[in-house]
Amino acid sequence: MALRKFKPVTAGTRWRIGNAYAEITTNIPEKSLVEAKPRTGGRTSTGRMAMRYIGGGHKKKYRIIDFKRNKEGVATVESIQYDPNRTAFIALVVYADGEKRYIIAPQGLVVGATVESGSNVAPEIGNTLPMKNMPLGTNIHNIEMQPGQGGKLARSAGSSAQLTNKEEKFAILKMPSGELRKVLVNCCATVGVVSNSDHFLQSMGKAGRNRWKGIKPRVRGVAMNPVDHPMGGGEGRASGGQPRSRNGQYSRGLKTRTKGKGSDKMIIQRKDGKKLSK
Repeated sequence: MALRKFKPVTAGTRWRIGNAYAEITTNIPEKSLVEAKPRTGGRTSTGRMAMRYIGGGHKKKYRIIDFKRNKEGVATVESIQYDPNRTAFIALVVYADGEKRYIIAPQGLVVGATVESGSNVAPEIGNTLPMKNMPLGTNIHNIEMQPGQGGKLARSAGSSAQLTNKEEKFAILKMPSGELRKVLVNCCATVGVVSNSDHFLQSMGKAGRNRWKGIKPRVRGVAMNPVDHPMGGGEGRASGGQPRSRNGQYSRGLKTRTKGKGSDKMIIQRKDGKKLSK
């Protein structure tokens, strides 16, 4: 991926670092694979605000992505496209019978390349197969948590998990966070690293670009009154004490994971290096 640094011809472009979109081959989506995406503005069906700092933004259409990759056969990559609903790029693939589908585009996938899905396909970039048929050390993304469920893990820009070991029933993955966890070895995953790996290096340049994305300015708790936030009030620039949310939940040091969660037994080691007690 290539980044583009803008010349400071305006205040908004002075600090802007954007995507050059060098991999994108078309800006026209496939009509049969898009659908309406209504906006809520953070309101419920009764019109009451449920989520703050949401509203406005450019109109979007949702691209229907094939996360299951359950159609066997060879498909040819027709184009690499931008998706406003996710950080990764998407690829439009065409099967021999003419059916078109969108998939998450991995790094290195180009127009004209072929991808396959199935149990006996080669573990090459863009191919989807069960983890029991993959060699150790393979970087994978779009990983299922239950067979046939569709990919759930490692789908954002630049992310991938590594297949570190295989047991009789489980595959052991090193997740993007550094966590080691078990996943059923019959689950499918796609080979490769998700595209647009430099996404995190981009700089908006101005607040207005976030408004285009439907994000409103977020007010700091210490700038509020005591009636509005636990950290509000005080004389001058009072810090507000221990950082916490609007409902009083601590934002640092408080463990929020549910105790005794069913998937605890699947986690071998947390991202901080601590092993979960069984």
